[in-house]
Amino acid sequence: MKINQTQLELVDKQIKRILASGNYYSEVYKRAGITGVNSYEDFLKIPFTDKADLRNAYPLGIQAVPDEKIVRIHSSSGTTGKPVIIPYTAKDVDDWATMFARCYEIAGITNKDRIQITPGYGLWTAGIGFQAGCEKLGAMAIPMGPGNTEKQLQMMIDLQSTVICATSSYALLLAEEINRRGLRDRIKLKKGVIGSERWSDAKRAFIARELGIELYDIYGLTEIYGPGIGINCTGETGMHVFDDYLYTEIIDPATGEVLPDGEEGEIVITTLVKEGAPLIRFRTHDLSSIMPGQCHCGLSYPRLTTIKGRSDDMFKVHGVNMFPSQIEEILGEVDGVSSEYKIDIAHDDLKNRDIMMITAEADGRVDFQKTAEALKALCKSRLSVTPNVAIVSLNTLPRSEKKTQRVFDHRGD
Repeated sequence: MKINQTQLELVDKQIKRILASGNYYSEVYKRAGITGVNSYEDFLKIPFTDKADLRNAYPLGIQAVPDEKIVRIHSSSGTTGKPVIIPYTAKDVDDWATMFARCYEIAGITNKDRIQITPGYGLWTAGIGFQAGCEKLGAMAIPMGPGNTEKQLQMMIDLQSTVICATSSYALLLAEEINRRGLRDRIKLKKGVIGSERWSDAKRAFIARELGIELYDIYGLTEIYGPGIGINCTGETGMHVFDDYLYTEIIDPATGEVLPDGEEGEIVITTLVKEGAPLIRFRTHDLSSIMPGQCHCGLSYPRLTTIKGRSDDMFKVHGVNMFPSQIEEILGEVDGVSSEYKIDIAHDDLKNRDIMMITAEADGRVDFQKTAEALKALCKSRLSVTPNVAIVSLNTLPRSEKKTQRVFDHRGD
């Protein structure tokens, strides 16, 4: 999907703003001899950037406007190093809310809905993003934040919430709890807007079935506004991304080559009008592809396929590269196995070989030993790696109110 003329002109303005600001990227572009863009070929000369650059610019080295124009900051968790801090102007905040409101509208949510918001607030972009979009839409926001499931269920019943916003992990926890308590007839949920982590088809089907709702994937990341820059439409797996605010590319994560529509690779995003912290050709590490053609829903926004995982989620066992999403696909093919699992990787010093252990949940109607053997056989045939497999009862693995960690690599311990 080649950049159009309007987008190219917006990128040119962004580069000139960055150069005038004297921020971190102004030095990067000066060294690269970049003064603007007049063509697609010029655009392709702009170097990629990623989270490492944002950490190098910590705390506010990427800020491209004076302090008096900044009204808010957001930050990543910083669990893998220095946190990333993103400054926002009033226009950035309003643009983000406008995109988020669009997401709700595409999902068929209106100002008559009551939207229960369970993602976290504070420096994280999630909760406040869901709320700002809700208020821009004119719907009733119920800003619960994470945790306190007892209170969540009480408010859900008493206020007759019609929409739930959550991570897939917490949506699963709520679905299981509602099922366990026999509350299905007392809730009025119709739709769920789910973000923050990729989720398997099995988990999606379980949540939709147990809550009796339509589910929508919302996309976003802290560095690029936050959640709400794209969402799937009814009946479509692809997520519409708002190309009046963002330009999206797909690249080969190994070579950086721009890939044609339909080919899977890493999502790269350019912010077209962001003021506080404009980012050009930012590598997200999310894996997807641009869906060619026009969507049957009539929207002209380009579409990304459902996120398959992250290029930096890849792990290697016995010389084989694999992703959690591949394990999830295999789990979804085995009868009785739930969507919850974890992977432990360790090194056997005596045998000088790596060991992979998959722990997965299954319901009581299946034979756990036969199920484990089936999973081992599928992994061997699909991945050329034979793991150890432990099948445990449903609800054995821990549930999370936020993102769930799936892979635990103990080889560096």
